[in-house]
Amino acid sequence: MKNIAFYIASRYLLSKKGSTAVTFITWLAIGAMTVAVTAMFVIISVFSGLEDLNKDLISNLHADLTIESASGKTLKDLKKITEVLKSNKEISSFSKVIEEKVYINFSGKGDIAYLRGVDSAYTKVNPINKEVFYGTYPSFEYSNEVLMENSLDNRLSVPVASDKGFATVFMPKAGTGIINKEDDIYRKKDILVTGVFPGKDQLDNYIIAPIELTEELLDLPKNSAYRIVIKLKNPDNTDAVKQQLLSSLGKNVKIRTKEEENAAFWKMINTEKLFIYLIFALVIFITTFNLAGAIIILQLDKKQQARSLVSLGFPLNGLRKIYFYTGILIVICGIASGLIFGTALCYFQEYTEFFRANETLPFPVKIVARNYITVALTAAVFGIAISWFFSRIRKDYITKN
Repeated sequence: MKNIAFYIASRYLLSKKGSTAVTFITWLAIGAMTVAVTAMFVIISVFSGLEDLNKDLISNLHADLTIESASGKTLKDLKKITEVLKSNKEISSFSKVIEEKVYINFSGKGDIAYLRGVDSAYTKVNPINKEVFYGTYPSFEYSNEVLMENSLDNRLSVPVASDKGFATVFMPKAGTGIINKEDDIYRKKDILVTGVFPGKDQLDNYIIAPIELTEELLDLPKNSAYRIVIKLKNPDNTDAVKQQLLSSLGKNVKIRTKEEENAAFWKMINTEKLFIYLIFALVIFITTFNLAGAIIILQLDKKQQARSLVSLGFPLNGLRKIYFYTGILIVICGIASGLIFGTALCYFQEYTEFFRANETLPFPVKIVARNYITVALTAAVFGIAISWFFSRIRKDYITKN
């Protein structure tokens, strides 16, 4: 037999005969490892599901790529930029955008809002027209037809698609000198709200309007843009397309990806995920002390057998391997059963949506290979370390009375 130590360790673990205390503490260690691995796998899978849910919630709020001017607000040489974008086969659609803060007033109620002027191709990049839950998306036939965010519309009580419901937006004028009349302070325009959409925290206090309205309010020439938003045919190629555009357009522009646009948001999500991982890694580490207890009890219970093996010429290193392999087998059983139970719970939640965050939102789960590897490696590292440390018995422990 090539590996006597492993054979004896497996007999210690699987044999039905022997001390009740050893059997109890061994299966207790396996059970504790199973529960800890199951809990960690389920929680990490839930966070993977939440990550996908958050991606879906903001996927239509930000473009795959955004081009802005490297100096100043207005994009320079817009004609060249549009020609480069049209010639790139990876780009599905792009749209020009101008965005500024405005003051909006209706029936004596006022508020600060963000006015985002877009062209008719905007919905191909950001299908915000599908988010409209009351009214309709602007037809772009008239420059003063706008789409308003829900909470802003509620605060101002602006009626939707009503001839008597014109609100007024005010844009401050830049300049110096003496102010002689009201028109020297700001430009204003009456707007008609044709529809309402939910901001989802990312577009709170926003008004979506034809780009011609923002050009008028800012006194910009036609075919101006502060930025261009781009939708790609394959979002997986975002970084490659970004580098292509940078090499074609030069240093006059800066380009940001969707992830860079939401850097703070994703940093928060990743930080939460890291802390959850560290907490459950600590739980698994504490759980492995049951494994230490199982190895110590095994050593005490099998001390006489160990003496007999040493007397027969069995090396001390081989004896250490027996206890080490016993610990490893306990860890393997705990990890395997934990991942099986964890997977079963995740599939149960995925198909039944039994556990819910609220009445309408079940906890999302996503089963990915990376989670299996993460949980298994975490438990294995702690388990192997504990097994190695507590299997390092000395010779005098075996030989002394």
